[in-house]
Amino acid sequence: MAMKPKATSIRVSVKTRDRIAALAKKAGEPMTAIIDQAIREMEKKQRWERVAEQIERTQREDPQAWADYLAESKLVQGPTPRSTRIAPEWEGLITFPEERDEGHPGRDLAR
Repeated sequence: MAMKPKATSIRVSVKTRDRIAALAKKAGEPMTAIIDQAIREMEKKQRWERVAEQIERTQREDPQAWADYLAESKLVQGPTPRSTRIAPEWEGLITFPEERDEGHPGRDLAR
């Protein structure tokens, strides 16, 4: 017999509850599914932020290791189309050599 997951309650403002309810209604999902999805998205965002921080730290603290990584990744992956080089959620946040612009707000991770 499958056991039902334990549940608990959390305090949120009426405004927040109403926003969750509206999103759930529009998606045709239960409110808990909307909350679960929001948590997954936040976790994903935080993972990508950690990756970007690690990349930035490697570039700054060990440029040779970064150069070695780039060279090795070219050997393994070969040239890739621009559209598949980074995750869509990072589009505009990371710039590549051909996109460098002093006024561009993105972080240049290809140095």
